[in-house]
Amino acid sequence: QVQLVESGGGLVQAGGSLRLSCAASGRTFSIYVMAWFRQAPGKEREFVAGISRSGGRTAIADSVKGRFTISRDNAESTVNLHMNNLKPEDTAVYYCAGNLIDYTGPVTNRYKYWGQGTQVTVSS
Repeated sequence: QVQLVESGGGLVQAGGSLRLSCAASGRTFSIYVMAWFRQAPGKEREFVAGISRSGGRTAIADSVKGRFTISRDNAESTVNLHMNNLKPEDTAVYYCAGNLIDYTGPVTNRYKYWGQGTQVTVSS
């Protein structure tokens, strides 16, 4: 079992940047496919980005493509979400998620392990 803890959220002005980090502990990190999701108030949780075990394959949601990138460091057991040119509509709680199957897509219930989330607020 893996435990996931997100950090790096905060308040930023539109056009700014943030880097979210997710630290994993428990089992060997490299066996997990990882992803980031977000949930805005009153909305469904939505997929943001996913990354394969080695980091060689990534998937990015159309809504953030060109602005967000995902990366991982298996030696440090971390996965990061680099967010640039942030917009007010990016405001949400961001969650780190992991699974043991080779799936980097958007279906929420394919991910078994979840962090507690970190708040990102983008002001206009």
